[in-house]
Amino acid sequence: MTTSDSGSSPHVVIVGAGFAGFHAARSARRRLGREGRVTIVNPTNYFLYLPLLPEVAAGILDPRRIAVPLPAALRGVDLVLGEVDTVDVEARTIGYDDPEGRRGELRYDRLVLAAGSVNKLLPVPGVNEHAHGFRGLPEALYLRDHITRQVELAATATDPLEREARCTFVVVGAGYTGTEVAAQGPMFTAALSRGLPQLREQRMRWILLDTASRVLPTLDERLARTADAVLRERGVEVRMGQSVQEATYDGVELTDDGGRVPTRTLVWCVGVRADPLIESTGLRTDKGRLVVGTDLAVPGNPEVFAAGDAAAVADLTRPGELTAMTAQHAERQGALAGRNVVASLHGGALRQYKHHDLGFVVDLGGLDAAANPLRIPLSGLPAKVVTRGYHLLAMPGNRVRTAADWALDAALPRQTVHLDLVRAAAVPLDTATPEKPRTP
Repeated sequence: MTTSDSGSSPHVVIVGAGFAGFHAARSARRRLGREGRVTIVNPTNYFLYLPLLPEVAAGILDPRRIAVPLPAALRGVDLVLGEVDTVDVEARTIGYDDPEGRRGELRYDRLVLAAGSVNKLLPVPGVNEHAHGFRGLPEALYLRDHITRQVELAATATDPLEREARCTFVVVGAGYTGTEVAAQGPMFTAALSRGLPQLREQRMRWILLDTASRVLPTLDERLARTADAVLRERGVEVRMGQSVQEATYDGVELTDDGGRVPTRTLVWCVGVRADPLIESTGLRTDKGRLVVGTDLAVPGNPEVFAAGDAAAVADLTRPGELTAMTAQHAERQGALAGRNVVASLHGGALRQYKHHDLGFVVDLGGLDAAANPLRIPLSGLPAKVVTRGYHLLAMPGNRVRTAADWALDAALPRQTVHLDLVRAAAVPLDTATPEKPRTP
């Protein structure tokens, strides 16, 4: 493919269209005006609103609701579909493969690395082969289909032990994602089994595991207690201080003499790590994240910026710590990166990243949630209103459609159709993919 040259006008290239990349592109485009170009490189043509991914897996939201089209949301920003795999800071170029395996290259005057994160893999035998990741739409859709399939197969199973295993669901990781998946799960399987008389007396068993001492270990303890209580009320077995020692096709072996749990469903929500692209740049990293100043520029390479999960940004409110890998930080850092990129082109002063915590929200399904807006702890319906209101405000599009899906879910029985759209091989937990064939 032809190399794109920035020419006389400045060219800002942004790698990744997650929270950081999306808001960096929007911020840079607004400030750059007609004086230059902004290009965003991403494997898909949409921004994914990750916090609502568990609701897609639970059949509450249509997957398109949380996928905001980039061409419509980022007017004036060029979109290049591709997976970036090389960054040459000396030549100021990036290299990528497009969806058809063709090779492309882009030159830049300023670069924002916002490649985000991938599943964190641990050296646990069998996890890579038998666990389901939870980082994107294909994984959420596959998990929804997989759970539906397991319940339907359980209804026709003649072996009681097989039926029990198919109706047992293990979630590893009690952070945001794992807690929300485990909270939504019992409601989803209850809806699935409601139309299957063979499962009228069958228990749908959900287990949440984590090596931490409590759920949501990074949040306020009051929010954690609220989430823990909701989980237990729904029958979820909350097992803190335990994890998976080995996974097989038909079960998991737990640590600390937790025994073996027969299951066909293992959901891996242990955490994330920075995209491997970051370490491949040759620039200095900290635990896989690109080391940047509090102005988000790379020391010694002022034309390169980074934000979000890909960046190791010192937390000015907590000396000695880095900012957490959360959507809240990614969005704010992205907006600042876009602002500072344009300032650097014009010789302006760069601002420092210093955040002010506005609180957190955790949707627990049904009428339950946990939230602490402005450090005011809420639970139940008030927290639910705050949580959904926050999501609608934070989403850069599809707000009306999302609200309509929520209203329909509250008024009508949940749809439990098995689409069979995604096969397991298409959503491996291991984020490494074989090299694509390249077209000359």
